[in-house]
Amino acid sequence: MNSQSPAAAPAAGPEEKFVLTTSRQFPGWLDAMNAALVFSTYQAGKLFLIGVNRDKKLSIFERSIERPMALCAHGDELYLSSLYQLWKFRDVTGGAQYEGYDRLYAPRNCWVTGDLDIHDIKVEPSGRLIFVNTLFSCLATPSGTDSFSPLWRPPFISKLAAEDRCHMNGLAMRDGRPAFVSAVAKSDVADGWRDHRRGGGIIIDVASGEIVAHGLSMPHAPRWRDGKVWLLNAGSGEFGFVDPADGRFVAVTFCPGFLRGLHFIGDYAVATMSLSRGNRTFEGLPLEQKMEASGAAPRCGIAVIDLRSGDLAHWLRIEGVVTELFDAVLLGGVKRPAAIGFRSDEIRRVLSIGPEAAL
Repeated sequence: MNSQSPAAAPAAGPEEKFVLTTSRQFPGWLDAMNAALVFSTYQAGKLFLIGVNRDKKLSIFERSIERPMALCAHGDELYLSSLYQLWKFRDVTGGAQYEGYDRLYAPRNCWVTGDLDIHDIKVEPSGRLIFVNTLFSCLATPSGTDSFSPLWRPPFISKLAAEDRCHMNGLAMRDGRPAFVSAVAKSDVADGWRDHRRGGGIIIDVASGEIVAHGLSMPHAPRWRDGKVWLLNAGSGEFGFVDPADGRFVAVTFCPGFLRGLHFIGDYAVATMSLSRGNRTFEGLPLEQKMEASGAAPRCGIAVIDLRSGDLAHWLRIEGVVTELFDAVLLGGVKRPAAIGFRSDEIRRVLSIGPEAAL
């Protein structure tokens, strides 16, 4: 689908309706920020690239990818984890336009990792990739010979095992190095985190191995900014921060959905919201009580939070076949992005040439 609309984008198909709507000023905000939005939905198997046309209306581009999850934007590169692979896409426009798009991300490298349930991806200044290997409860980097190379694990994880013991799911970088990780529980048994979803969430200092924050509810996406660890306390639907000095979580904004992905741009935070699956993972969370008390209906979409006021300044909402979003990143200096997928003829036809090298 390559569709454009200032407010809504219905997809074809009588049984699988897709409707995207935004707050009135969302396209103008995106244009003013000189950025484009990319988000993933593993539930629907889609990668969305949202930009603004020359007429200031929303540009919507999507590709089908098997279980897309974590995203990372780094220069001209876009990293994405999928069902059993970690992909590197790269812009191949060379500063030119491609059929009206100012960026065209083409798949250029792939690591076959197996199904590690990769939840967060970062790039060090050296170019080394670091990702949260949720299945093995560790930080890892891609390997040329194996599924992954482990880099670090919490002190309470006694061994590397494919058991998702603590549901480690997020990584905050500080000065280009891994600084803090989030986990749903301090658990060293297979799938043990599920028994502590309401208040067992923790933030761990990578350098010391110490737990600097307790009592969170399914925390996700820690990010270091202004001397604080910002995060999504997903089980309670709250965006806020922790000061590592005292470990206290300060809620800033309530969002009507299960929160997962988080990205900052200027004075704004952008977070993904999802509907509850209706299974045990989401049952009995504080989010349910907060939704009922506020009279809010659960939403699937993007929340744009003004850090200066804590207000939910803008939003993008999806209804229909897509009910869960995973990650989101903003591409600075990009107006209208597109990507080459794996099911179209473009992957055969669009070619790029690197610098000439000597034998």
